[in-house]
Amino acid sequence: MWKITLSTILFFIVFPVLAQKDIDTIQQLNLLRSKVVEGDTVPHISLHEVKVPAPWKFKNKRQRIRYSKLVRNVKKTLPYARLAHYRIQQLELALDTVEGDKAKKEFIRASEKALFDEFEAPLKKLTFSQGRMLIKLIDRETGETSYQLIKDLKGGFSAFMWQSVARLFGSNLKSEYEQDGDDAMIEHIVMLIDNGVL
Repeated sequence: MWKITLSTILFFIVFPVLAQKDIDTIQQLNLLRSKVVEGDTVPHISLHEVKVPAPWKFKNKRQRIRYSKLVRNVKKTLPYARLAHYRIQQLELALDTVEGDKAKKEFIRASEKALFDEFEAPLKKLTFSQGRMLIKLIDRETGETSYQLIKDLKGGFSAFMWQSVARLFGSNLKSEYEQDGDDAMIEHIVMLIDNGVL
């Protein structure tokens, strides 16, 4: 009798654990499209396009030095630009759930304070050229200039004030990213970073 009781207790203890493992295994499965080739099922996986840029051809030593500086500046600022794009998307989604203009202004003010607390110290360490690079890369990542982003979120007067401060330091929040123009070298560096070369 004790064997039956022990077996029953073990069944009720072990079976739920095994069932949980099966559920975890099912949740980890990835379904793939497949093709049947000559009676054999072959997985069909679509890969993302990877652009492989040709090595940059330098006209002179001065351009090589400029390229090296750009690599350093892009590596330093690109993560901030991508994080800015992500945070702006989050903020826009959150703003859609907030009711009323006053509540939206308070939410934007609280978000701005949180961002200042988080990023003020690291962004103060950027050089002037890295700051200008960040402005261009934010335009590249978001599709809007920094001036337009501030205007959309904080209003025209605030955008004007920040633009005035930026102009004092030789920057322009209205700078646009020209992928095929002046910023072709930066675009080349960004592609190399995305490909894992730099």
